Amino acid sequence: MRNEEIAKTLAAIGSFLEMDEVAFKPRAYARAAEAISNLEEETSEIYKKGGIKALEEIPGVGASIAEKIEELLKTGKLQYYEDLKKKHPINVAELSSIEGLGPKTMQLLYKKLGVKNLAGLEKAVKDGKIRKLPRFGQKSEEKIEKGIEAYHRHSGRFPIGEVAGLAESIKDMLWKVPGVSRVDIAGSFRRRKETVGDLDMLVISTRPKAVMDAFISQPDVIEVIAHGNTKSSVRLKIGIDVDLRVVNAESYGAALAYFTGSKPHNVAMRQMAQDKGWKLNEYGLFRKSGKGWIGLAGKTEEEIYEKLGLEYVPPEMREDLGELDLAAVHKLPRLIGYKDLVGDLQVQSNWTDGANSIEEMALAAEKMGYKYVAITDHTKRLAMAHGLDEAGLAKQGVEIDRVNKKLKGRIKVLKGTECDVLKDGTLDISDKTLAKLDIVGVSIHSYFDLPLKEQTARLERAMRNPNADIVFHPTCRLINKREPISIDMDRVIKVAKETGMVLEIDGIPDRLDLKDEYIRKAVEVGVKLSVDSDAHAIAHLPFASYGLAQARRGWAKRSDIVNTWPLERMKKMLKS
Repeated sequence: MRNEEIAKTLAAIGSFLEMDEVAFKPRAYARAAEAISNLEEETSEIYKKGGIKALEEIPGVGASIAEKIEELLKTGKLQYYEDLKKKHPINVAELSSIEGLGPKTMQLLYKKLGVKNLAGLEKAVKDGKIRKLPRFGQKSEEKIEKGIEAYHRHSGRFPIGEVAGLAESIKDMLWKVPGVSRVDIAGSFRRRKETVGDLDMLVISTRPKAVMDAFISQPDVIEVIAHGNTKSSVRLKIGIDVDLRVVNAESYGAALAYFTGSKPHNVAMRQMAQDKGWKLNEYGLFRKSGKGWIGLAGKTEEEIYEKLGLEYVPPEMREDLGELDLAAVHKLPRLIGYKDLVGDLQVQSNWTDGANSIEEMALAAEKMGYKYVAITDHTKRLAMAHGLDEAGLAKQGVEIDRVNKKLKGRIKVLKGTECDVLKDGTLDISDKTLAKLDIVGVSIHSYFDLPLKEQTARLERAMRNPNADIVFHPTCRLINKREPISIDMDRVIKVAKETGMVLEIDGIPDRLDLKDEYIRKAVEVGVKLSVDSDAHAIAHLPFASYGLAQARRGWAKRSDIVNTWPLERMKKMLKS
């Protein structure tokens, strides 16, 4: 059983317990589910290495939940979960995909209208029944309808973080098959798109049949769509299709370029070849000679670009957005690298809704090679996250001083906050307190449905606060779950330029906020960015890599990202 299935089971248990109004436990299960879904290593492997004690070391997983995970791993099912499902015959995994539907709302819709799943919800909306319920009305029904529309728009696509572990595990499995000398994940995954519709994998092997047999025999396979000597396709339990091709070494570069895409980029490349009287396809680059075609390149991607007179284009840039024009004159930007960060400017601790202490987060950041890390816990407006008030921030500052003294300069812990933007654009912490902090991030957590003009003015007012440094997750989107707020990002970027505000690229796979198109706009006008993990536990710190991929898709260079800079330069820029 993979992490995704375990996490969905735990999350559903939390929802059922909330319906039963059980105290404390719903949040515990929700946190455990989040921790499991964000693990880079499969829970089954953790259990194999250290048993139930190792499970208890996962952030948010206590003894009771560890026992339930053990039962899932051993038997493939959990009796506690099955009993709750009988009591509440509601498909919470499906309904929770609709923005605004929490456990209590699901329960009410079930009791009053018999809604058990998405199909029942759609019918209730179509029949106009929801608006007639107490505390609902027409606006609530319309909001649910929009949530359903958003769900269908994104249906069939998975956030990249949701499939990354699965994709890498398939890759690792293929490497172990005798005769395999190379494995790559291609497609939109290699381009690091926000969402992935399917997975494309390429292999070089002297034993293609063994590769195909191993591929279709994976435990996650629920359907074999095709099974051949050099190509097979399967559908996995989570609903994603995976295609595998065994490719000749002489054509591997051409195949990798072809199956990486994007389609518009490939079409433009083929046209360039045709303009020279050549031919480019998944087997190589060819020129005509007499009655046949002679191969010019194909073994590597690099030689194909070189033969066409182009600078090599990184996969993240291959979207036909002008990258080939720049490649033709060898003026592609030198993109930020995946190891270029020296700090993380948005990290939460157990002072609010994080799982680990300040010291634990700092030590984990040090292991990643960082020179500094900002503790940016939520502020008092977010009562659900146990947000800190002025006194709380002062106490936390004392603890940060203690940790810094203990660490003796190995890594610097910065005093920060994720300060809540109120409806009118003011901040929920006093300027006097904010002025004492190293990093002040501002973020919107409420009133997501304000009109564009009002929402934009709200954020602009927060950005013009002289103590504000960074706008965290500027558009507030949750991929496949919540649409971005209605906001004029061109105006936000202009205000950031005027004020020196930094715009964040939030690395949480469900956020990846900013979008690549806004990153490009910011880079073009010289607005600086940060790439942060938004970590709420040690296991989340590597999320910064997803943010870096997003930065690369937005053509950002190292110089554009402030937390690639030395500490003093970064602080001086923020506070100037």
